[in-house]
Amino acid sequence: MNHPPQSFQLLPGAADSPVILHVPHSSRVIPESVRDGIVLDDRALESELDHITDSHTAEIAAAAVGAAPVTAWRFVNGLSRLVTDPERFPDEREEMLAVGMGAVYTHTTHRDRLRPPGADPQPLIDCYFHTYAQAMTAAVGERLAATGRAVVIDVHSYPTEPLPYELHGHGTRPPICLGTDDFHTPPQLLAHAEKAFAGFGGTGINSPFAGTYVPLKYYGKDQRVSALMIEIRRDTYMSEPGGAAGPGLTALAAALAGLVDALSV
Repeated sequence: MNHPPQSFQLLPGAADSPVILHVPHSSRVIPESVRDGIVLDDRALESELDHITDSHTAEIAAAAVGAAPVTAWRFVNGLSRLVTDPERFPDEREEMLAVGMGAVYTHTTHRDRLRPPGADPQPLIDCYFHTYAQAMTAAVGERLAATGRAVVIDVHSYPTEPLPYELHGHGTRPPICLGTDDFHTPPQLLAHAEKAFAGFGGTGINSPFAGTYVPLKYYGKDQRVSALMIEIRRDTYMSEPGGAAGPGLTALAAALAGLVDALSV
């Protein structure tokens, strides 16, 4: 299985910007070779993509970059998370394995079969997951070398109503959920985000989704790498489950631009 050269993009920002907007789940693209290993028919697959894709988050990030005084870097996944999910652990550390959603999903958001029993995830992990991780690790390393720090801002969205796959779907579902890490999310970063997104009806912390993404090379080891996950409830900017974006997108992009600006100082 050969690695497609356009499966992700690192879009350059300002040389002195430490910020990387990471957009891992915005794409619906599935290569034909990967589609062949998915058991859903086309209609069911489109429905699953509606539910699992963080639709329009790449647009939010792009608009934020255009609006911020200092251009942040962007790392954007060009493939669906149904190919591989770059934000999962690729081994037994991943809690989502309990619902068939490790680095390579075996089940859908509604707990149906996505891939046949016994399907080997390793070719997909080798082809896509590790290559993506290596590139993201290099991008963070470049920001550290250039600015002495790196700030990874994950840009996600989540459905208004919980889906069956959610392990923590019983928690609160605020308009903006901020995912944090005890080691990599300093109080000032969280405070900047709470201020930037204060105008959307409330922010919450680590509910219904917790944590944030840091490349494993730096995870738990290097506090020069700070990170925060922004989970945007989809009814604030789009028609669910997989419909068009609405006017809320512009306001969210402006808020994200404000956060980028605060972090660029």
